[in-house]
Amino acid sequence: MKKIIKEKKQNKIDDMIINDQKEIEEVYKKRFEKHYDELRWLYMELYENSSMFAELCDNMKCFYLERGEELKSLDLERETYRDWYKKNDMLGMMFYIDNFAGNIKGVESKLDYIEQCHVNYIHLMPFLETEEGRSDGGYAVSDFRKVQKNLGSMEDLESLTEACHKKGINVCMDFVMNHTSEDHEWAKKARQGDGEYMSRYFFFDNSDIPSLYDRTVPQVFPTTAPGNFTWIPDNSHFVMTTFYPYQWDLNYKNPRVFNEMMYNFLYLTNKGMDIIRIDAVPYIWKELNTQCRNLPQVHTIVRMMRIISEIVCPSVLLLGEVVMEPEKVVPYFGTVEKPECHMLYNVTTMATTWHTVATKDIRLLKRQLDIVHSLPKDYVFLNYLRCHDDIGWGLDYEALKADGMQERPHKQYLNDYFQGYIEGSNSRGELYNADPITGDARFCGTTASMCGIEKAGFEKNDKAMEKAIKLDVMLHAYMFMQSGIPVLYSGDEIGQVNDYMYKQDIHKADDSRYLHRGAMNWELAKNISNPNTVEGKIFQSLERLEQIRKKEKVFVSNADTWTIETWDRAILCIGRSFENEKIIGVFNFSEFDKTAWINETDGDYMELISGKEIKPMGVNIPAYGFYYLKKK
Repeated sequence: MKKIIKEKKQNKIDDMIINDQKEIEEVYKKRFEKHYDELRWLYMELYENSSMFAELCDNMKCFYLERGEELKSLDLERETYRDWYKKNDMLGMMFYIDNFAGNIKGVESKLDYIEQCHVNYIHLMPFLETEEGRSDGGYAVSDFRKVQKNLGSMEDLESLTEACHKKGINVCMDFVMNHTSEDHEWAKKARQGDGEYMSRYFFFDNSDIPSLYDRTVPQVFPTTAPGNFTWIPDNSHFVMTTFYPYQWDLNYKNPRVFNEMMYNFLYLTNKGMDIIRIDAVPYIWKELNTQCRNLPQVHTIVRMMRIISEIVCPSVLLLGEVVMEPEKVVPYFGTVEKPECHMLYNVTTMATTWHTVATKDIRLLKRQLDIVHSLPKDYVFLNYLRCHDDIGWGLDYEALKADGMQERPHKQYLNDYFQGYIEGSNSRGELYNADPITGDARFCGTTASMCGIEKAGFEKNDKAMEKAIKLDVMLHAYMFMQSGIPVLYSGDEIGQVNDYMYKQDIHKADDSRYLHRGAMNWELAKNISNPNTVEGKIFQSLERLEQIRKKEKVFVSNADTWTIETWDRAILCIGRSFENEKIIGVFNFSEFDKTAWINETDGDYMELISGKEIKPMGVNIPAYGFYYLKKK
């Protein structure tokens, strides 16, 4: 009798497991059937290989079945509320794991601090395996399924993402799909002359075809890595290397490359990633007699990635790294019917912001913001003042020419200004990839150093420090007012300055970008509660802005946003409204007190920082000051 009862209980448990499994497979089946026709059509259009497509489909299901239960639950939740990332509580922070907290376990131990910063989206800069001295800051991946040994393990990564999800923190990582490191397993076999693996890259046994590519393909780093090809003596071939000689471009005309990279993509999403940043998206398809940028096949690949993620892991967002003007990046959002990336960077506006700081002239910035505001509100941009990379002065020089500014002398002015060579500049920083022939160069420096905090601290000038902090906070207030999601670079919340110690590291000394990639100073971070310190003043000011942004619904990503004329070239004014609520932001980019001659006569307004009533007409605004004016 006991044996029969035990067998009945086991059968009941088995039935429950079978039912759960059937339910799980039914969810997948519905998603798969919804997208199958389009995915197959796109794949066959690109590759005309039904067996490789069948293999892709089989592996997609395997990755879905391997996906953790909590992640599957998150998928279902976000399928129900697809606009979850457009809320006004979204705030990002990006950092290198080792610089921020030593290793992955260290990051997990700092989650309380991240919460204290009101951050619910962390971007972990490249952490997959690379070779020291040939890593390009982690963007030369030698193994897509291993973490750098000094940072930890995949198990540590899963532990971190689980801990983040419990605190409502989303995790983003870089997926470097344009190229691999020369130390990747594929590259090693290709170097040995294995044809199967050589076909995964662009190899040529003489310079004829490479020279044809070079006629139309611009150089990314003409000074530090000239040309687009590298000679490999081991197999007597040239290989395409768009970025650095140790980064070999992948050949996406080979379906094996696409499939294997999608398997890596799904493997990483199953480790708990919420956002996948697709590095160097425009470069991933190459065609002779083109610039090998932004080709139609790129959009086919990104669209297939979007479909694959919506079938296997629909909670995961795609973030595209596309470095162009806002109106030119629009194709990477796709269409309403056939979306591609969920989010894109607002790179040009970042560069134009610093142009505005140097010139005290908001006209170009206003024009660019008007373009962004004219785009569909479903488009989500990530906005930032500084990131891990340099600032390239890719400004709208046609518009600047109408304002009397010529490209080459203006670039020279900006670089001189931010290096502190121009009278009246308080900025400090260094050039990156300077080309003495063209006069072109990019700029490196932290937000705080560019605002003058480094100079004021070195000179122990309290008055200058107060001015620098005001500029720093005003810029963050303006960034929070933009359309999209604001992202901080780790250390900006405490005003961390340039770190010149990189010059003492043989592997970093030639790359001035490490100037603003310094290690987080946790000793200074202890001062965030002390309003008499630089760290406390900045942190508490940003905290107040973050609280306002989280409370006021006009800061949702899809709110109506527009600029308002101020009749002063140094004062920018932005309006936001949503569901009958309205806030106006007024920002003084000048070191002098100014008056914004706006004329909003639709009622009374309260300034959200001070609580004072201010009529938005002739608004007196102090040097480097700002107001958030809310309509009562």
